[in-house]
Amino acid sequence: MDDSRYDIAVIGAGIVGLATAMALLERRPGLRLVVVEKEGQVAAHQTGNNSGVIHAGLYYKPGSLKAKMAVDGARRMIEFCQEQDLAYELCGKVVVATREEELPRLEELYRRGTANGVQGLVRLRGEEIQEYEPHATGIAALWSPNTGIVDYLAVTGRYAEIVQERGGELRLNTEVTGIDNRPGELVLETTQGALHSRTVVNCGGLQSDLIAKMTGDTHGLRIVPFRGEYYELEPESQRLVKGLIYPVPDPRFPFLGVHFTKKIDGGVEAGPNAVLAFAREGYKKSDIDPVYLAKLLAFRGFWVMAARYWKTGAAEMYRSYSKRAFVQALQTLAPEIAVDDVKRGGAGVRAQAMDSQGNLLDDFSFIEGPRAIHVLNAPSPAATASLVIGEAIADKALATLEL
Repeated sequence: MDDSRYDIAVIGAGIVGLATAMALLERRPGLRLVVVEKEGQVAAHQTGNNSGVIHAGLYYKPGSLKAKMAVDGARRMIEFCQEQDLAYELCGKVVVATREEELPRLEELYRRGTANGVQGLVRLRGEEIQEYEPHATGIAALWSPNTGIVDYLAVTGRYAEIVQERGGELRLNTEVTGIDNRPGELVLETTQGALHSRTVVNCGGLQSDLIAKMTGDTHGLRIVPFRGEYYELEPESQRLVKGLIYPVPDPRFPFLGVHFTKKIDGGVEAGPNAVLAFAREGYKKSDIDPVYLAKLLAFRGFWVMAARYWKTGAAEMYRSYSKRAFVQALQTLAPEIAVDDVKRGGAGVRAQAMDSQGNLLDDFSFIEGPRAIHVLNAPSPAATASLVIGEAIADKALATLEL
């Protein structure tokens, strides 16, 4: 058989793409499958730059895909780590209310978590918070003992190995530059030559809307990248954080706010903020793509969002440039944190989908088109839920794409 012809091509070797490939090969052994990735390694973008949290599932609207998939996904992720001897820790999380107006939202988190089946949630009075996080303060909190941490780079690396053990092919340094819809197949034009596939699963993350557009399936959605910048606690200050300390999130946005995250290697991250990036892969402030920026400014939804949230955006941008302002946000959760306790860390870029009305999609979005399935919104908790997401997408592919 021609070595460029496949049953399914998965675009994107992040955690969702590789989980999907793994599930497809489990369900249909012998499937001729290839995963193509434009970078020279797996998990190069969202997966490899997130904070490594195994989310318990308390944030998400009951009945949503995130709610359904996060709770089951967390359980499955822990089981996978146990089976594969990968390090993880259920260190727990406190979500802290620091103002009276946050109390109804904190209660809503408890309601959602309970409705979603999250186990072990405990309401805390202000004086009880320090029993769980000795250096955190607030007027009330929610304790989630089954929130954990893991190294998603290690998890994704194991996914890639399993895909190849099951007969799948992984092609790195292979960027998709065009897709031609022909009778009975899609032809992927890539930097390493043409690949012919009966079906395509688009898990392209920051590039997913562009890939969908190549097949004519955008459904009016646009990926808008938001950069999340982190600080790291200095080694002598890591004692101030035992596990995870989060604020009560603003329900208007699909972001969780600046928080403290213990890492599986023992370090502690602080952040991220959420600032608009000026390039799809805008990991630095200096990363500016004029072509991307011009297209974003021509998108009606962007201007609707900008008019609605410009004050919040300006505050996030200020915090991006001011270490002192960033630390002040951290001090609302842990007052002992000082400017000298933190140093600049890394950054990640969130592939956030926006519709033409300027709405930031809160739930996962999986869109089916002719011979293709497009994952057009899979930010957090997608890593937590990756095994469940992969199985759901695999089932869609096998059921609807004549396989």
